[in-house]
Amino acid sequence: MPSIATSHGITINYQDEGPCDAPTVILIMGLGAQMTVWPDAFYYGLVSNGFRVIRFDNRDTGLSSQLEHCGRPSLIKAWLSRRLPISSSVPYTLEDMCLDVLELMRALKVKKAHLVGASMGGMIAQLLAAKYKKKVLSLTSIMSSSSAPALSRSNVGLLFKLMRLKPAAKSQEAAIDYLVKLNQLIGSPGYPQDEQILKQQARLSVSRAHTPNGFKRQLIALTNSQSKEHLLGKIKAPTLVIHGLADPIIPLAAGQKTAQQIHKAKFKVVPGMGHDFPPELMKKLTKWVSKHIKKAEQKRLKKK
Repeated sequence: MPSIATSHGITINYQDEGPCDAPTVILIMGLGAQMTVWPDAFYYGLVSNGFRVIRFDNRDTGLSSQLEHCGRPSLIKAWLSRRLPISSSVPYTLEDMCLDVLELMRALKVKKAHLVGASMGGMIAQLLAAKYKKKVLSLTSIMSSSSAPALSRSNVGLLFKLMRLKPAAKSQEAAIDYLVKLNQLIGSPGYPQDEQILKQQARLSVSRAHTPNGFKRQLIALTNSQSKEHLLGKIKAPTLVIHGLADPIIPLAAGQKTAQQIHKAKFKVVPGMGHDFPPELMKKLTKWVSKHIKKAEQKRLKKK
C-alpha cells in the first residue's frame, strides 16, 4: 500500500480505489483498528457504486507511523489528570488526528470529501465536519458518540472482562487469541461470527501489524478529548448516524443524541448489531451510505 508523509513527520499508509474524478469517500477507522477492519464488502461495494474510496491507517495503527518515541503513557494518570491537579503527558489529540486526514486529502489532491467514520473515527469525522465545513460534503457516523463513552453498568462490566483478557505473553499467538476474544465480546449478538473465521481475521491483522502501545496512545487521545456536543450544531453537511441496538461499548442513546444535535441528521438503528461489522449487514450498510452520499451530491450539484 502507498503512503504519504505529513508536515509533522507522520507517515500515513492508505488505499485509494475508484475513478479519480468520482465523488471521494474517506473512511476513518476507530480505536486501535487498522484500515483493513473496514470490510472489503463495504469498501469495494462503495467503489462499485461509483465512488472513489480512500481508507487509511490512523497514526499509531497498522502500517502508518508508530510513535514509540512518545513512550507508554499511563492510562490511569491521564484519566486522573482530567479530574485532579496532576500533570500527565498526552502524546497527541483527536484534533491532531483530524489534521492527518486533512494532510492526506491535500497530498491526494482531494479538495472536498464525504466522510464515513466508525467509533473513534466517527468522532474524528464529526470534528472535521464542524471545524472544516468547506472540506466535508457529507458525514456518516457509525457506532460513535459526540464525546468519550461514559461509564455505564454494561461497559464497566465489559472493561473488567477486557482487562482479564489482556495477554500475559507478548507472542503473536497470544495477540491473536486476545483479538478473537475481544471481537466475541464486542460483536453483534444478532450476528455471531464463527470462531475460526475470527481467528483467521486476527491472524491476518497481527501479521500485518501489531501495535499495543499505539492503542494506548490513541486511547489517551480519545479519553482526553473534550466533548464535541457544543460543536455538533455547527455541522452543515448532510449527516447520517448509524448505530447498533446491541452496542456494548457505545450505547444506542449516544448515537441518538449525536443525531439529535446535528441539524436534520438522519438516524438509523440496526437491531442485533454490536460494535463490529457483521458480514450479513454489509449490503444494507453499503446501500444506506451510498444513498446518503448520492443525495448529498445531488444537493450540491443543484446549488452549483
